[in-house]
Amino acid sequence: VQLQASGGGLVQAGDSLRLSCAVSGSTFSRGTMAWFRQAPGKEREFVAADGRGRYYADSVQGRFTISRDNPINTLYLQMNNLKPEDTAVYYCAADDRTFSTRYAFTQHKSYYYWGQGTVVTVSS
Repeated sequence: VQLQASGGGLVQAGDSLRLSCAVSGSTFSRGTMAWFRQAPGKEREFVAADGRGRYYADSVQGRFTISRDNPINTLYLQMNNLKPEDTAVYYCAADDRTFSTRYAFTQHKSYYYWGQGTVVTVSS
């Protein structure tokens, strides 16, 4: 199973980007897919998940939208009104399971499969 994230780049505050995560070797149509990010010097943090519903970190709620196209095995993250604090390496993650609590969706240890990351830099 491979997850290939793409779509990162250098943008200005207020701009938009759409990240993609192409999945090969399996399908997670009945499982969970998610986005995490890691800023320099910080721990990896939850951004959004799509499983038994959609979940968002408070910091991105209303600005980011997670979606997936199951026929083409691709996960997306539409990011609008980007802020400098959104600067990070963004990782897509997947697991064959869905979870019973929001907490489980937000924990990186819940996910078995990980992509390599794509860099998003937002200048002020």
